[in-house]
Amino acid sequence: MAPPACRTLGRHCHALDVAIRVASLEGSEDHDGTWMLGHTERVAFGPLTTTEDELWTTARLHIPCRHLRQGTGDHVRCLAHGFVGEVPAPERPEQSRQLGGDRFRVVDGRRMVTRELPLAPRSRRELPMQESSNPCATARCRTADGKIGAACCRDMQVEVRCPPEHDLLESLLRHRKAPYLCKVDREQDDDEMVTVEILSACGYLLEDGISCALHGRHRPDGRVAKPELCSAWPKKRTGLHPGCAFRSRKVPL
Repeated sequence: MAPPACRTLGRHCHALDVAIRVASLEGSEDHDGTWMLGHTERVAFGPLTTTEDELWTTARLHIPCRHLRQGTGDHVRCLAHGFVGEVPAPERPEQSRQLGGDRFRVVDGRRMVTRELPLAPRSRRELPMQESSNPCATARCRTADGKIGAACCRDMQVEVRCPPEHDLLESLLRHRKAPYLCKVDREQDDDEMVTVEILSACGYLLEDGISCALHGRHRPDGRVAKPELCSAWPKKRTGLHPGCAFRSRKVPL
């Protein structure tokens, strides 16, 4: 595959600005938005907007081009075209999702807002939680960088607006550094969207890298705080995780 037809070094060497489709406006967009905008490790999200019957966001993908070689300081070299120069990496804004105590940043009313999300009170009749109640705790699924466990909390598949005539953007996407951005696919030649897989860990993960800080919490209107797609636990002995990017694959146990 030929490298992108770049004419010079620039910010695109370090990061890409894109528009991402978050969800259809069907009642679950706050959950879908909280899930997507939680994946902040390598993605800086902009504001949410509505277009017709869909929820969108702008985003900066902080994943460098695979042809980029970093020197001392801001000095870089492009191995594809031979460009050499000073190109500083763009700064990443603070995107905390856990603000301490019961305060979190979540999508509510199609906007990213700060909310108090208390833990639901436990019933005195409630049975002790079994260690196996979180299937991600013992899952052998792994992301493309080889990390094992809670793969669906560090991997996401998204749809990026990239009409066929935007061939430079598509080429830049296809030449990001793998495995942090990979599997760029356009189902039909005339599709306005391409799907990409991105490794960008969720900001709601606790220090163990598996447990979710939103688990067991509720929004002020009574809805659960944890995104719905994260709570679709798999059936026993299937090796499948319906709520993650690997739901269509069989994961060896």
